[in-house]
Amino acid sequence: MENTTADVQRLEKEFKACQKILTALGDGTRQHLLCIMLQSKCSGSRVIDIAALTNLSRPAVSHHMQILKDAGIVKSRKEGTCIYYYLDPEAGQLNNLITLFCDIREFMKYVPDRSGNDT
Repeated sequence: MENTTADVQRLEKEFKACQKILTALGDGTRQHLLCIMLQSKCSGSRVIDIAALTNLSRPAVSHHMQILKDAGIVKSRKEGTCIYYYLDPEAGQLNNLITLFCDIREFMKYVPDRSGNDT
């Protein structure tokens, strides 16, 4: 079975829909921040607390957290003057990413081997 033009167009739409989350997760610093958050309290963490666990400044942590928030991976809530960031348990964008990767894997089944190896 071959990949049709419609299949490729659908894949392109999926890539576009996942662009923010791919960008967010493609950065090593943000990957590290997500790992920190996975170990933090469910109630969330303040930027100052996250910064204390890294070699990043508070403004740098804030910047990265905003990117993660825009990508739909984390959420925030304000309590008084403090903003707490926490992982979004639903993270619908992660489901879109999983679908994208599953579709890529399916597409790859039909890509011919062009390595020149006959083995």
